Amino acid sequence: MFIKSKAQLDTLNYLKQFEANRANYIGQPFSKLLQDMIQIQPKTVWPSPNFKNKNYNFSTRFKFCNVEQSYFNVITLSVEWETPIPVSSSEYYQQLHDFYFTNDEKNLYGSKIVKDIKVYR
Repeated sequence: MFIKSKAQLDTLNYLKQFEANRANYIGQPFSKLLQDMIQIQPKTVWPSPNFKNKNYNFSTRFKFCNVEQSYFNVITLSVEWETPIPVSSSEYYQQLHDFYFTNDEKNLYGSKIVKDIKVYR
């Protein structure tokens, strides 16, 4: 159990560095952030539709655990988008890949412009 906790702590500390340096990523394509995250990449992706307008994702949550793992204490990178993403775009890949973050998702989100990022557990 200690090894898993230490690994989670290291992942959290690693990702918090990107949040602290968010100015480097705001106004840039998401692919820049992904390129800089050379030690770890998201494992799953969870679009976040807006309650006022359910046709668009204003933010997306990238999680650093598999779908099968417990979501208690999961480390999440939340990205708010400069331009909302149509839900239909993300739903297609969500159904195709069951929330896993694959090259298709990298291509979909890679060109989207980051408005803000937050890292939390």
